[in-house]
Amino acid sequence: MQLKARRLVIAIIAIVIVLLGVIMTWHQHTHFNRNTTVNGVAVGGMTTDGAYQKVKATDRTNDVYLDGKLIYNGQASSSGITSADKGKFVTAQKEQRTFFPSGKKQNVLVTPEHSSNQTSAMRDAVETAVSEMNKGRKAPVDAYAKLENGKISTIAAKKGNQYDVKNLLKQFDNKKNNGTVRLTAHYTQPLTADSKTVQNEKTKLKGLINKRVNYKVENETYKLNSNDIITSATYQNGKYSFDTHAVNNQIAKINNKQATLGKSFKFRTHSGKEITTSDKGSYGWKISDQRAGQSLAQAVADGKKTVNAKADIYGIGYNRRGTGYGVTANNGIGNTYVELSLADQHVWFYKNGKCVFDADVVTGSNTPGNRTPKGVWYIMYQQSPATLRGSNYDGSLYSSPVQYWSPFTDTGCGFHDASWRNNWSKTEYLTTTGGSHGCANMHPADAGTAYHDMEINEPVVIY
Repeated sequence: MQLKARRLVIAIIAIVIVLLGVIMTWHQHTHFNRNTTVNGVAVGGMTTDGAYQKVKATDRTNDVYLDGKLIYNGQASSSGITSADKGKFVTAQKEQRTFFPSGKKQNVLVTPEHSSNQTSAMRDAVETAVSEMNKGRKAPVDAYAKLENGKISTIAAKKGNQYDVKNLLKQFDNKKNNGTVRLTAHYTQPLTADSKTVQNEKTKLKGLINKRVNYKVENETYKLNSNDIITSATYQNGKYSFDTHAVNNQIAKINNKQATLGKSFKFRTHSGKEITTSDKGSYGWKISDQRAGQSLAQAVADGKKTVNAKADIYGIGYNRRGTGYGVTANNGIGNTYVELSLADQHVWFYKNGKCVFDADVVTGSNTPGNRTPKGVWYIMYQQSPATLRGSNYDGSLYSSPVQYWSPFTDTGCGFHDASWRNNWSKTEYLTTTGGSHGCANMHPADAGTAYHDMEINEPVVIY
């Protein structure tokens, strides 16, 4: 009898266990775990229908918090959940389901079938708010490789405290269906010295060491190596940045030897007399050490063997890219030029070494500000017809139409016809008001021929 009773008790216990298992399984398949939320609404212990009804009825605050601090105060709205979303709660329940009851905190998202424009506005507002907050925060500085004085080193990264906007927006996208969105701060991290990016930078910089390049300046060639050119360099975001102060002394030597800008010229006049011109003219060229340094350094990076200095020159006046580069004949003036003698009040026009035309002129009056400037200038541009404007000796303004206009200074001196002039004396320019305002006045009968015998950038030698 005792054995039968014991077996009966075991059987009853087994039945109870089975029943409890069935009940538990049924409950786990039909109810949410006790610490589960859907879209931020507590639904623990509820059926899918109950959870659906509660979430549907709960308004959204549409507030956004960052580490507990309100950064966006939204306008409350309905949940957006409709009958079209009811089946999603079954899916949500499956997503959080466990075999045994669980007290784990978790939030399950249910995206409404018909999304609201409110979340898009919230996202934009969050991005704006975080970007504004970052303005008062310190940005991180990536580690980077640097070539300096022929050696490569790595500059360590520096951490900052700027928020990682991309990360926060990703969090927002994952939580946007919650009535209240709570974000956790993450900070932008710098590239570290052992990153692939920095290692690639080092490889790129190594390619600059011990390279050679030829710098061709007119008929001269200068042999330079990378140490002569590059003081320091970095390679970031697929682009080199160069400090090329190392080449400045070399460029200064080249300019002293070959450049013509700001220098006087040895010149043989129409009479055969050799003179030295004033150094105040605008004609000529000079190498920009900054421009040359960058073009030479880039040539090193690109593996080029030769660089022509023509792209590195500059000038003054109307043409800032320089004039006369490559012209070595006639001490840099060449064989096509205009010669103007102030003493003779006469001008000669040369083409390929031959005088093709000459004429009398009246130049600027012998008063400060009106004298025709000495030096070697150049024809800046030509215009036909044109109107010249300026101030008379008595302060009144003039506006004079001319048929031909070829300026050679950026202060307004040039060749033009002067139909209003009656006195063409060779001493008229020596008077206070008898000469021009600095221009070379020409007889109307001569001005057209002279105009067509000149060309833009042609040197004008005035002595």
